[in-house]
Amino acid sequence: MEDGVSGYTMMAYDLIENTAAGEVVLISFDYDPSTMTEIQPMAEAQIEHAFKLNQKIVATALWPMGVQMAEQAFNKVLLDYPDKVDGTDYVNLGYKVGGMVTIQAMGRSLPDVYPTDQGGTPYAEIPMLQGIRRLKDLAWISSLSSGTPGLKEWVMVARDSYGVPVTGGCTAISAPGFFPYVNEQRQLHGLLGGLKAASEYESLIGRIGPATIKMDAQSVAHMLILLFIAIGNIKAHLIRRRKAQ
Repeated sequence: MEDGVSGYTMMAYDLIENTAAGEVVLISFDYDPSTMTEIQPMAEAQIEHAFKLNQKIVATALWPMGVQMAEQAFNKVLLDYPDKVDGTDYVNLGYKVGGMVTIQAMGRSLPDVYPTDQGGTPYAEIPMLQGIRRLKDLAWISSLSSGTPGLKEWVMVARDSYGVPVTGGCTAISAPGFFPYVNEQRQLHGLLGGLKAASEYESLIGRIGPATIKMDAQSVAHMLILLFIAIGNIKAHLIRRRKAQ
């Protein structure tokens, strides 16, 4: 394990790192702008990691605004990967209502759930999806989640019912509720919990991204707070000494 990187972050990284080139994977954008400060950096980092390894990414969303979160994340990463082609290297299948019921349907037939991608291209005409008929055909799934439906539903259906490896990310305040799933049965292959974990993941893939920048700013702010506290304590001590003389 690298210095300063938690075991939960390392497990999530290893799942993607140990997946072969050419495999099709899925990232579900199960959040909205209210939590994008913590979760969007995770999305960008996982997309970049998969692109580096030439894995093909399917994007979907169980939250209505997740589609926009996916588009923003892909557009950001594609600036550094202009050779990646929509439909060949990645595809956004869009939002589907239904939560757990939708995931169960995906386990039976992806084309039935997503007749077309977000842009209207028929499923059967998307090159990277040839041979991908159901969840079991995916190498791994990541749910970036800030609530329900989200990561818990993916674990319960995709992992527990269909045996597909699942990882994911969530806000720092939600992370303790998911730690028990990172167990010997590998219900959850690691977890990115909050901005600190996103920063750790960025360091593992050699990316100086928004999480790293925000954590650096946060560290400076904490140092300034400690400095002001120390100055205040010194002043209070000097005042007490003068009064005692």
